[in-house]
Amino acid sequence: MGVKAFIFDLDGVIVDTAKYHYLAWKNLANQLGFEFTLEQNELFKGVSRRRCLEILLDIGNFTASTEQFERWLIEKNEDYLAYIEKMDSSEILPDVPKVLSYLKSKGIPLALGSASKNAKAILEKVSLLPYFDSLVDGNSVTKAKPNPEVFLIGASNLGVSPEDCAVFEDALAGIEAANNAEMVSIGIGDKKILSEADYNFNDFTEIDINFLDRLIS
Repeated sequence: MGVKAFIFDLDGVIVDTAKYHYLAWKNLANQLGFEFTLEQNELFKGVSRRRCLEILLDIGNFTASTEQFERWLIEKNEDYLAYIEKMDSSEILPDVPKVLSYLKSKGIPLALGSASKNAKAILEKVSLLPYFDSLVDGNSVTKAKPNPEVFLIGASNLGVSPEDCAVFEDALAGIEAANNAEMVSIGIGDKKILSEADYNFNDFTEIDINFLDRLIS
């Protein structure tokens, strides 16, 4: 039997909100008096907000009281949300709507599986929320990828067994999470980084209808 449901990561797969996370972390670093580079930002891929702040403070050789730490977390998120506020459907990555529309037309259930706590707000901003039958985000999971929890909850919400699901992911931790859930893993991005994926594409413009048909047939 073919794939019966698809789960999509959000950042770097549907929209590129990673740039806004980077700008918000960079603003915080600058405020604390040090530089935060795009190379260092690679360490933040697929990582929780709390862990990101720990890494950032390590980079800047900063220690923080619990109170200060919590305040910086809130500041960073408010900064990020101010960027998100300005998003619209022009932010959707190329050909994502084509794939969503085709799967929807076939009656295939779709879930979002993202660590982002702002996933619903982002999907609303870019007008993609109606495509998804289930949203599993940072508010409903306790374990970060590569733990498969986010995808297992998504499969359960869709009423489909994990081995009948396929996952679109742009981070290695996400590919590992999909593989740990025994789902079909589809890497979006650099094939060298995402070499553990079952299939690899640079972006959705490379995904044709025949590929989707082969998966679901």
